[in-house]
Amino acid sequence: MTYEFIIVEPAFQDKVALIRLNRPKELNALNLQLMLELKDALKSLDQLENVSCIIITGNEQAFAAGADIKQMESKNAIDLLHIDQFETWDQIRKTKKPLIAAVNGFALGGGCELAMTCDMILAGESAKFGQPEIKLGIMPGAGGTQRLTKALGKAKAMELVLTGRFIGAHEACERGLINQVVPDELCLDEAVKLAKEIAQMSPVALQLAKESVLKAFESGLQEGLYFERKNFYLCFASDDQKEGMKAFVEKRKPEFKGK
Repeated sequence: MTYEFIIVEPAFQDKVALIRLNRPKELNALNLQLMLELKDALKSLDQLENVSCIIITGNEQAFAAGADIKQMESKNAIDLLHIDQFETWDQIRKTKKPLIAAVNGFALGGGCELAMTCDMILAGESAKFGQPEIKLGIMPGAGGTQRLTKALGKAKAMELVLTGRFIGAHEACERGLINQVVPDELCLDEAVKLAKEIAQMSPVALQLAKESVLKAFESGLQEGLYFERKNFYLCFASDDQKEGMKAFVEKRKPEFKGK
């Protein structure tokens, strides 16, 4: 998989794929081409049987410092409507395999939104998160007002969105926005460790469980419970369920096939 603005390693380590955002001079600002490449890469990785978990990362300075303002500056509302850039974000959200964001440096604006679109976030201790769009005369448009509010609560999300302030990794972790804070130099290593643990599980169960957690995040309790129950039943249609339970009874490690 060869792209201009991302580097993809499908067989990075033990069923774990790695996508590295690669616009270092622009602090990995998310232009339209990068987002299209990311969508294409995720769609391709979703089809690979030897990939069970995907990590998205940037570099030491930035996960992604926001959208590409130079690309957006001259656009009007109708231009944006025709570009339909958020369709790309919707497709990223629909990735079936677990996504882990490994964040060093800045995750701001679209970068923060991209991290929040992932299923889990690990951050280096010097990472910064925020939605500074208000300082440009606009507001978040790729889920920032919604996912930040779900994660942090109304008051804190309102503060960050209306002031454009940043929060550090430790505060983000304490408030539930991210999973774990680690030393900067260990961020990717710890993300890989988590991804490897996840990748050992049944691919079928991973997909259904991920769908169910997202349903809980995006819907009411009763709707989520109904969805969870359906997916629970569906697990019992898989060979992996039979293998997992048989291995438990026989006191051995299961060999999941994703079927």
